[in-house]
Amino acid sequence: MTKVPITIYAEMTPNPDVMKFVANKLLNMGTPLDFTKTSDSSNSPLASKLLNFPFVESVFIANNYVSVSKSNAVEWDMVTMELREFIRDYIGEGGVVIKELVQRDEAQVTSADVLTETLNIATSETDKKIISALDEYIRPAVESDGGSIDFKSFEDGKVKVVLRGACSGCPSSTVTLKQGIEGLLKRLVPEVQEVIAEAM
Repeated sequence: MTKVPITIYAEMTPNPDVMKFVANKLLNMGTPLDFTKTSDSSNSPLASKLLNFPFVESVFIANNYVSVSKSNAVEWDMVTMELREFIRDYIGEGGVVIKELVQRDEAQVTSADVLTETLNIATSETDKKIISALDEYIRPAVESDGGSIDFKSFEDGKVKVVLRGACSGCPSSTVTLKQGIEGLLKRLVPEVQEVIAEAM
């Protein structure tokens, strides 16, 4: 069997401090994972190694990409090639991206199940409609920008979501949240009056 060479390309995100590194293979088949210098990254050897770079602030791993957040001490043109080659070589040499224990079989676990379990919520019919709208219409666009959006709760017309990856701290995320996500959810789920981003 021929080994497929790993290719990685770098892609800017709307957040100027975050670069998305896209691979030609699946890196994470479960819930997107976020790591910072202060969090436990032991279940992702790749994240641990990336966080050893002095300029890397956080790492977000989802599907076939890794979003890396850098400090203001460096510019992307100084470090993009170094990170791209490091990720390519690490994966190409068979390095573990995420340990097996935290991987999930997407065919058996729906997004709503994962979010319900992760955030420990009991979902109502309205919650399910909101999660379905997020999954179908909003999540793909957010992921294409190197981030993730997760449903947190719905109460009194207010939807609370968690923005992660490139979306967390992005200057344009407030505009996207209010003009894009809120407007779409209001049209799809009439009970929704407002969308608020909160911390996990």
